[in-house]
Amino acid sequence: MNKTIYSRLFQEYRKRHMGYAAIAIIGQSCLGSAAAMALLMGSTGMILKMVLLFLITIFCMAYNGAVLAQLKPISSFNLLILSLGFSTLVILGHLI
Repeated sequence: MNKTIYSRLFQEYRKRHMGYAAIAIIGQSCLGSAAAMALLMGSTGMILKMVLLFLITIFCMAYNGAVLAQLKPISSFNLLILSLGFSTLVILGHLI
């Protein structure tokens, strides 16, 4: 019974997919907005800013689209983790 954190989180997400998807859309959109704000307030080069901003937007929209298209829970869960992870990395990268 040694399940990984990923497996336990996915099993919980899959059980209550619709409820968690609605909450996750709000959460990941807010985190993506914070990442975009931190990025635009930073002092990185303009081309790098625009590329990172594009990626943040694409990852957030990909999850939102996956939920709206009612993709399988594994697909939407993986996109959620990708979106949250990338936005968090951008925020942490600009705090350091």
